[in-house]
Amino acid sequence: MKKVKRTARVSSGTPKLDRLIAGGFKRNSVNLVAGEPGAGKTIFAIQFLIEGCKKGEPGIYITFEEKKEKLYENMLTFGWDLRKYEKKGIFRFLEYSPEQVKKILVEGGGIVDAIIEKIKARRLVIDSISSFSLLYEDELAKKESALSLFDLIDKWGCTAVLTSQARSGDHETIMDAALEFEVDSIIILYHSKKKGKRIRAIEVIKMRGTEIPSQTFGLRIKSNGIEVTNDVIDL
Repeated sequence: MKKVKRTARVSSGTPKLDRLIAGGFKRNSVNLVAGEPGAGKTIFAIQFLIEGCKKGEPGIYITFEEKKEKLYENMLTFGWDLRKYEKKGIFRFLEYSPEQVKKILVEGGGIVDAIIEKIKARRLVIDSISSFSLLYEDELAKKESALSLFDLIDKWGCTAVLTSQARSGDHETIMDAALEFEVDSIIILYHSKKKGKRIRAIEVIKMRGTEIPSQTFGLRIKSNGIEVTNDVIDL
């Protein structure tokens, strides 16, 4: 009997989530993490990059909104010294405007090409893709730009996490935001209020070539980052 070749997996940095998705994200895949404000998207994204740094997989964090000093200070709360990894040459912080990213697409990679080649990046985060998508009013143009971005990520040989912002408490809007792009996987982080209590949860909506759970699981933000619990959550 011919053996079926297993797809290489890249750890999300969250052990319980990895177990739910056959070991992690598919290597060189594009993965969307959507959610409302305060749901933990940036923490999730940085945790993914930190996991790579620990395993010798350099990463790049591209942001339209976060300020470097503030982000570095905030991440120290979880014991993540981004400046240390930057000095080692295995982490880069890039702050771009959406217009600059649009220019990078037109140029077929531009300066990011050189940075990725220099540090041999294997992981990439864009936080958040929502700002970028606002540049395109036409749906076709938006989709074409997303496909161009995915082609670049594939060329760079990176496994990518893109975050997407949605309005607080509007689950349908979260889904709309998540489905804007034809990505390999969609994960939704919830930060909902139920009976006067805030509930954090995570749901895997889609992951190509992977058996995924049908339940929504609890999520905690702890002193060492995000933790997925065994609790099944009813939203």
